[in-house]
Amino acid sequence: MKKLSKTIGTLGLVGCAVFASPFALADDAGWYAGGNIGRSSTKIDDARIAASLGATSITDKSSDTAYKLFGGYKFNKNFALEGGYFDLGKFGFTAITVPTGTSSGTIKLKGFNLDAVGILPVAEKFSVFGRVGLNYATTQDNFSSTGAAPVRPIPNPSNHETNPKVGLGVQYDFTDSLGMRAEAERYRINDAIGNRSDINLVSVGLVYRFGVEKPAPAPKVAAEAAAWPRGQ
Repeated sequence: MKKLSKTIGTLGLVGCAVFASPFALADDAGWYAGGNIGRSSTKIDDARIAASLGATSITDKSSDTAYKLFGGYKFNKNFALEGGYFDLGKFGFTAITVPTGTSSGTIKLKGFNLDAVGILPVAEKFSVFGRVGLNYATTQDNFSSTGAAPVRPIPNPSNHETNPKVGLGVQYDFTDSLGMRAEAERYRINDAIGNRSDINLVSVGLVYRFGVEKPAPAPKVAAEAAAWPRGQ
């Protein structure tokens, strides 16, 4: 937790420095929020599981539906700070063991993140962006066994860890206020029994910008004067 607080403070100072710069006065600055839904996936180490359990075969669940909710502040057209909540879903395995029995394990992953986001506009309504930050994840493991399979001493361990995350994405703006994102992200995760792995998330979602003001219409008198035939 101390590590997370220190890093959040550092990213906050970066944001304040950018906010204090002349670029912070740009029309692009403002608050936004949104949500994504997609598919998470990981690689399950079947060889390690088989060796530790004496398994003859293993069935994996290595992908699941995932989502995230986020909010942030865009300081200018090229930089934003973004935080949010994520739920990466549930993964697991079932192993057939010797002596005869089954051993199963699942893990649920959810938590919070804080990212620095670099943005590159490539057209009036289209931009690409990259992100680097931290995720503070809660991992909840659950182990069970049947028959003569070995039983773990702690069947429901949990863990809280801070780790890095990175990502790339594209955004298309339908209007000044509403846009759509497509993203690919990687979360580094530590589970409750000392294993470290990467969780990949591919998702799409919507983002809404608050307080976007539309340009004021041209004065009616000026418009009528411009349309009046000259010389009359």
